[in-house]
Amino acid sequence: MSFDASIVTVAEITSLQAGYPFRGAIEELPDGDVRVVQMKDVDPETGVDWRGAIRTSLGGRKHPDWLRSGDVLFVAKGARFYAVCVDEPPARAVCAPAFFHLRVKAPASVDPAFLAWQINQPPFQRQLQQAAEGSGQLSIRRPVLEALSLHIPSMRQQRGIAALADLARRERQALHRLIRNRELQLHALAEGLSQATQPDIQQDSP
Repeated sequence: MSFDASIVTVAEITSLQAGYPFRGAIEELPDGDVRVVQMKDVDPETGVDWRGAIRTSLGGRKHPDWLRSGDVLFVAKGARFYAVCVDEPPARAVCAPAFFHLRVKAPASVDPAFLAWQINQPPFQRQLQQAAEGSGQLSIRRPVLEALSLHIPSMRQQRGIAALADLARRERQALHRLIRNRELQLHALAEGLSQATQPDIQQDSP
């Protein structure tokens, strides 16, 4: 399949900044008025798990750039670099410093779901692997990420690709559920067999 796509850098179509600069460990406060997205709360298959995001309160003078629907979070440290698209966040939510927070610039014609998808695909991942730095833990610096190239087709094609990717994701999830249900069924059968009454074995008298 061929596309008529424009080649742009990440910086040309997005504004990019690091996550909220917490000082030290993030303190969990059950009555806190802010949700914090951490590494444990994101997955390339399922996006952001808001149920697991802790509550806290923000100190300091920095004005938070609250997460919005359509923002993209990029995992910039570790063995795996990937992006997730934010969907319907709470009113007051930020991401931890381990992320880069990307927001599509107006009037750039870029679908955020397509942007996250392309970042996770092999061509862009090869750029990331070549640009990664560090010995103990690999990471991507902000200027490096901003300079990497994206291929942007028409908005119609972007949305078509994003819809196809979402369909594939839901199919994988359904298949995993089916496999898990079958495994549970087989485990139940094995337990039933192990608890079955054993018949007495009669031995003939000599």
